[in-house]
Amino acid sequence: MAALLEGEASGYDLAKGFDASVANFWTATPQQLYRELERMESEGLIAARVVEQERRPNKRLFTLTDAGLKAVRAYTAELPGKPTAIRDELMVKVQCVDAGDIEAVRAGIAERMEWATAKLASYERLRGRLLDGRTEDEYFATAERIGPYLTLIRGVAFERDNLEWGRLALMRLEQRASGANGRA
Repeated sequence: MAALLEGEASGYDLAKGFDASVANFWTATPQQLYRELERMESEGLIAARVVEQERRPNKRLFTLTDAGLKAVRAYTAELPGKPTAIRDELMVKVQCVDAGDIEAVRAGIAERMEWATAKLASYERLRGRLLDGRTEDEYFATAERIGPYLTLIRGVAFERDNLEWGRLALMRLEQRASGANGRA
């Protein structure tokens, strides 16, 4: 429902735009997204209308209903649960690096850093679109909705932290491998 706060959208548009809206804090496959749209429609939280297209299959456009907006308000009024626990296979491999393949772990960290760099570039493009020539202060004073920007800031901080940790981890693993800590 959060993605539909921006306005009417097709399932395809929602899936395509997921990376630019909520993927910095929530993941879902297109199949999960379509199942969720069906569920929300059956519960009356969203409404769909069919748009006929000449050269492509007809598409369904979804909007939040009054009941959906009420559900969003009720949801945001609830206290959040415990923070999500990190489940990261790379961290398990880093934990085992002393008994494992240090080069493979270093490659995993480097790959994670490449991923973080790409995500940061994507987030910076999104930041530019959201700000649209405004300063952050102007955006917060004039934007109709500030939530997307606040979550974007969190995503940026997360990926910057991934890069900082990756640089530190690679440096320490390099020192370890070269015997800089008194070990061969």
